[in-house]
Amino acid sequence: MALELRQSLKLSQQLVITPALEQAIRLLQLNHQELLTEVQTELIENPTLEEIPGTTPDGAPEPLPVKENDGPKLSDESPDPNSDPGDKVDWERFLEGYSADTFKRGTGAGNYEDLPPIEATLASGTSLAEHLLWQFRMQVCTDEEERAGRVIIHNLDERGYLPLPLEELAQRNELEFDAAEGGLLIVQSLDPIGCGSRTLSECLEIQAKTVFPEDPFLPLIVRDHLRDIERRNYAGIGKALGLDVEDVVEYHKMLQKLEPWPGRPFSRGQDHYVTPDIYVFKLGDEWQVVLNEDGLPKLRVSPYYLQMLRQGEAAKKDERDYIKNKLEAADFLIKSIYRRQKTIVQVMECILSRQRDFFDLGAEALRPMILRDVADEIGVSESTVSRVTTNKYVQCPAGLFELKYFFNSRISRANAEDVASEAVRNKIRQIIADENTRKPLSDQAIANLLAEEDFKVARRTVAKYREAMGILPSPQRKKMF
Repeated sequence: MALELRQSLKLSQQLVITPALEQAIRLLQLNHQELLTEVQTELIENPTLEEIPGTTPDGAPEPLPVKENDGPKLSDESPDPNSDPGDKVDWERFLEGYSADTFKRGTGAGNYEDLPPIEATLASGTSLAEHLLWQFRMQVCTDEEERAGRVIIHNLDERGYLPLPLEELAQRNELEFDAAEGGLLIVQSLDPIGCGSRTLSECLEIQAKTVFPEDPFLPLIVRDHLRDIERRNYAGIGKALGLDVEDVVEYHKMLQKLEPWPGRPFSRGQDHYVTPDIYVFKLGDEWQVVLNEDGLPKLRVSPYYLQMLRQGEAAKKDERDYIKNKLEAADFLIKSIYRRQKTIVQVMECILSRQRDFFDLGAEALRPMILRDVADEIGVSESTVSRVTTNKYVQCPAGLFELKYFFNSRISRANAEDVASEAVRNKIRQIIADENTRKPLSDQAIANLLAEEDFKVARRTVAKYREAMGILPSPQRKKMF
């Protein structure tokens, strides 16, 4: 059969996301702070977009016009449009207060004598590498050990650990292995003690020998029985080392004084500040939903460019096209922001109506709810609700919550109404908080207690929720003191 090329027409339908629709979707998933940044960027890039007079980002009103009696009266004479206003200024008198001697004497506009020195206000943190290198320079060692020590210090992670084998580090940096070992021993002796360790056991053993130099058992416990300490197997440790259980408990107390991450004080973790997108508060007997618009300017399309386009003042076609495109972009941005704000309020009002018991009683009254429930009620798609609730927060009397917090799966109850999974998590948290620390409850015991309250929760579900909340299993929660 011969093959040949042909041209044919075929009708088909496909979904195309236009740039305008893409911008609307992107605005919908921005949080409050990101929206402020987006608006400020558009105000800079689009000349046809402007703030409504009388509104500023900080909410302050524009200055009022000066009345006739509030200051010196202006001259009745009309100013000469060709004259320069600077000609009427006495520049010699104006510059008298800004001479070089003024700053030397510390008077006038250049008075800096009362200000604190820059060292008192300049904040500069010290990294772990800088702290270790400062000590390492005062150590006595060979040139190869010094080079190896610097390489090791610059390869430590935020915990203060050496994350790769010493042999691989020496091979990569063309170091002799003996010199690398010598440099590592020096680094491990610096403050904070334990930096340069490869494992948790090695880190704690180094600290145990330094903090408790006269005790022979604590390094042994750390090196050989750290897993038993984790499981609270005091009897097994005592039998292996010939110690009483009370002595092993005392060694556990001593072990808790050591630092598992010696580089922790030097870690520079950034704090993330959350700005709520919406507020929920109670006014009388009714709950109110208020959108957070702090710092968000009121926008409008510039009337100047609209008039210019209508009167045809832009002579060239490319100029008219440019103004028209910018006006359309500004108008679409304003409408998109309005629809975004309206959708967020609608979603929050729906959440409030469905989770009214949560706002009145707390987390235990949280009801099961999925995205489809809200989407069907307000008449939008599930993807729209997902974008609205992602990375957006609500401030209410119970605290600050992400909108995703209110969506939970359903947990069945034998003789009562189904509850949300978050309510079960909160119940597990309370049970563990009230347990006897000498005899902590197992996951099965917690499941049995929940069953007594008509919660149908399996042991593996309890274990999954407990791990998600960062709670240790029962052997590791046990305390003998």
